[in-house]
Amino acid sequence: MRSLRSQLVFFWVLLFAICATLAVVMVSVYRGSAGAQLAAGRTAAERSCSAIAARYARSVPQPAPAQPQIDLLQVLLQLVLIEVPHVEGGVWQAQGGFLAYAYPTYEGSGVKRDVPAAEQPLILEMAELAARTRQPQTDVVRGSREALIVTACPLAAPGNDLAAWTMTRTHAGALAAENSLRIGLAVLLVAVLASGGWLGLILLRGLRAVQRLEARLAAAEGDAVPVLEPTGVREIDRIVDGFNRYRLRFEDTRAQLRAAAQQRSRDQRLAALGRMTGGLAHEIRNPIAAMRLKAENALAAAPERHPAALRAILGQIERLEGLVQSLLALVQPLNLAPRRIDLPAWLQERLDAAAPRAAGRGVALVLRPGAPAQAEFDPQHVGRAIDNLLDNAVRHAQQGGTVTLGAVVQPADRLVLQVDDDGPGVPEALQARLFEPFATGRADGTGLGLALAREVALAHGGDLHHVALGGATATASTEAPEAIDVPAAPHHDPAGATPPAAAPPRGTRFALELPWHAS
Repeated sequence: MRSLRSQLVFFWVLLFAICATLAVVMVSVYRGSAGAQLAAGRTAAERSCSAIAARYARSVPQPAPAQPQIDLLQVLLQLVLIEVPHVEGGVWQAQGGFLAYAYPTYEGSGVKRDVPAAEQPLILEMAELAARTRQPQTDVVRGSREALIVTACPLAAPGNDLAAWTMTRTHAGALAAENSLRIGLAVLLVAVLASGGWLGLILLRGLRAVQRLEARLAAAEGDAVPVLEPTGVREIDRIVDGFNRYRLRFEDTRAQLRAAAQQRSRDQRLAALGRMTGGLAHEIRNPIAAMRLKAENALAAAPERHPAALRAILGQIERLEGLVQSLLALVQPLNLAPRRIDLPAWLQERLDAAAPRAAGRGVALVLRPGAPAQAEFDPQHVGRAIDNLLDNAVRHAQQGGTVTLGAVVQPADRLVLQVDDDGPGVPEALQARLFEPFATGRADGTGLGLALAREVALAHGGDLHHVALGGATATASTEAPEAIDVPAAPHHDPAGATPPAAAPPRGTRFALELPWHAS
């Protein structure tokens, strides 16, 4: 029983059972002491009186004489009462009064022969009633220290005016014991009722305090930890104090975690900026060094070699211009112009744009069926992102392999554009920096293609993911470094979707998620 209510109810029931047991014991003790003595005395008086009447009936001739034989009565009294300790008796007649008396078991110094004067009125009353009704009569008079028991029995006589009587006393304080019993039972009953009411108040007070705490905790919004007010119940307030101390420690720890997260974010941005700066310096230095070398060679060579050197320098300048444009596209905000498009036709346009490069490597481009009929996004920017992903996939697919483009709608209202290839996958050393600018596995790559694709997805409220088909998943989250051109463009089902049955058994997938706007 873990419930406080159940424990208190069980305790009250146990207390009630104990009190009931004590009441039974008290009644049993009473019946075994004063009550038993009173009952035994009454039984002895009634039996001895009946025995006197029975012996008298057997001893007198029939019909009974008009005048009772006193000597016979005296002998019968002695014979019967000698066997019953502490019982005295006699015979009474309406005309003659008390005719005989005996108390053979009297413990005094002499023989007791006189009817007790104080009890004579009661004896006379019982005898007259028994003679008149011809039925045995018994009366018990309780006193503070003893109980008097008087029994009268009718005797056979022509005038029906003869009766025998017996009397005894109980000296165990029968009345006092009975009063004590009543008082004890009353005290037990009051104790049970009082304990029940007291426990009920304790239980009600505790439950109300717990309900207030529950309401306070339920009213807390978000991840806020509320301050609990004292309830007035000492045991519960200890828990409240412990909770409030925990809240303070929790708030301190959360503040420290926030500060640490902010510092980590700053460190990551600085680290990313450092890597980006190093990559940018490398990307710029290589074309400059190549142009300088061509210029120096042209100055030292014959004039007919100058055009070739100038063409090489122009190529490096174009490379620098492309790098600058990619950087500007990466850092400048995108101005989106979303509109509804024919999605299957748009996907086919993307494949057609990548067809020349794919044909040069013998890579087959496949449009996976099942794409929605229409979708809504910025076709220019998303087209540039898909073109980068297709170019990446063609570069890293197997010679003569396959690149697949498809679109599916996930249950979470997300449109997922998937680019699959059957290449060897992303090198393990590059996976940790997959979405960082200038991180590339190609000597001629800038490492900005995936970063640009991811920025397009984020601008639309989506994201870019990649997963190795049949392997581990990598996701470009908001805290992840920016995407890059990498070998074997990986792909990922963003909502955890199982790759279609037609997907190649090996390779990678890029999955560009966009909010789904149903037509």
